[in-house]
Amino acid sequence: MVPLIALIVSFLIFFLAGRAGLALFHDTGFDLRCALAVMFCLTASAHWGKKRPDLLRMVPPAFPNPGLLVTISGILELVGVVGLLLPWTAKIASICLAVMLVALFPANVYAAREHLTIAGRPVPSLPVRSLLQIVFLAALIWSAWLS
Repeated sequence: MVPLIALIVSFLIFFLAGRAGLALFHDTGFDLRCALAVMFCLTASAHWGKKRPDLLRMVPPAFPNPGLLVTISGILELVGVVGLLLPWTAKIASICLAVMLVALFPANVYAAREHLTIAGRPVPSLPVRSLLQIVFLAALIWSAWLS
């Protein structure tokens, strides 16, 4: 839920800053890409911080080398953040991040079914997690459309 809150709050801040006259945030598409960048910076930070062991446990047993997979996904998130913020790469970054979310969804399914935790808190149930994924995918697709 924290990534969703980060997405919504940061979008509102950027959107309102643009409406208050801050020229950088006058474009709603850019506001959304900046909010997605905030969200992905937040989620990427877990790949190397205290939450890393929790992310390692989320990798389904069928996938080899969880440490490498978690590291690669974190790096891809950060590359995506940069791509979102550059006008000439924003559309492809949005699409690539959407594809990555779909590719990583099995880890979310596994975590929900196994009742895993992140930072001591239970991961969202599968219906909630699925709804969150739809919101994140919609935001990425919308941001690609607006680019």
